[in-house]
Amino acid sequence: EYFGEGVKSISCTGKATICNMGAELGATTSIFPFDERMVTYLGVTERKETAEVCKKYAHLLSADSEVEEKPEDFYEMVVDINLSELEPHLVGPHSPDLAVPVSEMKQHMEKGGWPTNLTSALIGSCTNSSYEDMGRVAEMAKQLSAKGAKLKMPLLITPGSEQVHQTIMRDGQLAALEDLGATVLANACGPCIGQWKRDDIEMGEENSIISSYNRNCPKRNDGNPQTCSFIGSPETTLAYALFGRLDIDPYNTDIEAADGSKFRLTPPENVAEVPSSGFVKDEEGYQAPAEGHVEVVVADGSERLEKLTPFDKWSGDDYKGLKLLLKAQGKCTTDHISPAGPWLKFRGHLDNISDNMFNGAVNAFTGEAGFGTNPFSGEKEQFSKIARDIKKHGEGWIAVGDANYGEGSSREHAAMSPRLLGCRAVITRSFARIHETNLKKQGVLPLTFVNEDDYKLVEQGDSIDLVGLKDLKPGSHVKAVINHKDGSSVEIDLKHSLNEEQLVWFRNGSALNTIRANAS
Repeated sequence: EYFGEGVKSISCTGKATICNMGAELGATTSIFPFDERMVTYLGVTERKETAEVCKKYAHLLSADSEVEEKPEDFYEMVVDINLSELEPHLVGPHSPDLAVPVSEMKQHMEKGGWPTNLTSALIGSCTNSSYEDMGRVAEMAKQLSAKGAKLKMPLLITPGSEQVHQTIMRDGQLAALEDLGATVLANACGPCIGQWKRDDIEMGEENSIISSYNRNCPKRNDGNPQTCSFIGSPETTLAYALFGRLDIDPYNTDIEAADGSKFRLTPPENVAEVPSSGFVKDEEGYQAPAEGHVEVVVADGSERLEKLTPFDKWSGDDYKGLKLLLKAQGKCTTDHISPAGPWLKFRGHLDNISDNMFNGAVNAFTGEAGFGTNPFSGEKEQFSKIARDIKKHGEGWIAVGDANYGEGSSREHAAMSPRLLGCRAVITRSFARIHETNLKKQGVLPLTFVNEDDYKLVEQGDSIDLVGLKDLKPGSHVKAVINHKDGSSVEIDLKHSLNEEQLVWFRNGSALNTIRANAS
């Protein structure tokens, strides 16, 4: 929850960006108090009636005065952020929570040994592509064009929607960016989710890029594990695109103009957060929903589409002898569990896209990503192939994760693919809450170690029993028995966060099974 005088200085779309990035780090919900910036945005997006209702109840949509006066009496933790002193930051590489002030980037790059030269800069996608965002970078682009300054690399722009695209085309921001040399891409996820065919580097070539996207996991943008991806605001991304290097502070470094004179970037001021004449209304892509019953027809043999088959109900028995498919080390985000990029063409075909399962997960026993040891053959294979083999033998398997398992975007494939391939449970030190809920929806038990150090007890070749599942209830513990290859075993306690409704999902095999049963 954000509160204080500073929140009033942030636009509605700026607040939305902060909320989105909170979810990327595992904070399921972020809240800002209702204010006039929201009234402005609701008004220009044809929701004035909603704004009026919210204004009437504004006192209920913001913190009480006594909370603002003594927040430490009401919150578990209070973090003070002085926006007047907050320095622009970059995050990365490889994680959106590795934040560094731009004034310290030189030391950061030297310490990490990452490539300092940038190969591409990318602005937009869903998170930082509002009318205000595009207006701010357009104002900076005008500064640079007026001085004859040139970009040092390709600058790719992805408007957040066709509405934003059409509006910045009408109001001139797009022209200012194109005048500077930017290339405008389609209004889509694009490189942010790996839809980016790069011809400027070879696969496996070490390089650095910068974007204003919301995630920067290895291989996410271009499929290259050697691409070091850094994230900044749209303005900071453009600033670094001008210099072409990451080991500088672009706001405190001289720029050479076309006439040889020196100048520095000036932060854009008085940029409109919404268009004064309203957004361009374009419904060209809208298709009205069909009336009545609709039959979905999928071509036989389709590799891209497949009708979903309901998952099996829980048998009512304890899980015995679950094969350990994976013990993940370090970050295991939804990108690690279910990578996107070239796999997106299979997103309508659950079985085919499941071949990517755990391709990015780091095996704690080997340090290698995507591969484990088949418990039947002893051979090194991709995790998805091992899972299919375990399922073919009529057995179930389990995955063990580290802290904040499932961090990142809420892609349901990261829960559906494990379920399809025979996953019964996932045990971690802690979960990102959105992914934890997605596992519950698919009938997979998300469990956490009562003692986080029990993670260390899990060894290669183990099998795990989950005992007492018939007695599962909210707040109860689950007994697990870890069976080692040498015949020894150790018993540990696990906990869960399933409520009564979610326990019904588990017993029925999935939330969708429950909905179907209730509707029949």
